[in-house]
Amino acid sequence: MSTITVHGRATSSNVQTVMWCAAELGLEVERLDVGGPFGGTRTPDYLAMNPNGLVPTVQIGDETLFESAAIVRCLAAMHGDEAFWPADPLARARLDTWAEWGKVTFGAAFIAPVFIPLVRLSEAQRDVAALETAIGGLNAVVKILDDHLATSPWIGGTFSFADIVPGHLLYRLHELQATGELTLAPHPNVTRYYEALKGRPAFAEHVMISFDGLRPK
Repeated sequence: MSTITVHGRATSSNVQTVMWCAAELGLEVERLDVGGPFGGTRTPDYLAMNPNGLVPTVQIGDETLFESAAIVRCLAAMHGDEAFWPADPLARARLDTWAEWGKVTFGAAFIAPVFIPLVRLSEAQRDVAALETAIGGLNAVVKILDDHLATSPWIGGTFSFADIVPGHLLYRLHELQATGELTLAPHPNVTRYYEALKGRPAFAEHVMISFDGLRPK
């Protein structure tokens, strides 16, 4: 089996998707603290691996990859069984639709416009009107997921790679609701789904990591 090295801090949500996926697949990974307070993403050596200067960057044997969702798909294709990574292209695409949605719709509606203002900015730095608008948009997106989960315990019939990309956002979402910093319309199916994710040891280890260190000092 190829050696897997993940360059990226544990508090990065994108790093968490990769680490969670690898753990679900039973893979041994070496993770290096890079990015955020650790720095290291603007060095010539790092930029040669990942010209974006972001985390994660992942080395699998002699190959170097970036973009977390693509890495999740790669690991799933290399090591996943039929339930985790279906061989049939259409069956896999039905799952991958939601993995893609988790990145480009859910993630885009949550991380930059809502999570970052609430967690990484002080109250004085926030654009309150923009944040209220973004929370309204996030409500609509969470309802899409809630409606989908009304008919299935997981994104598909069983736990798969498609649960990783949208699922990793739910720890942060529910923690912000628990503290009262974020108020959303009720989403009982998403909450039930989150409770099921919390019961997975790999999720608890790699995703349920406090983000308080990201807050302004």
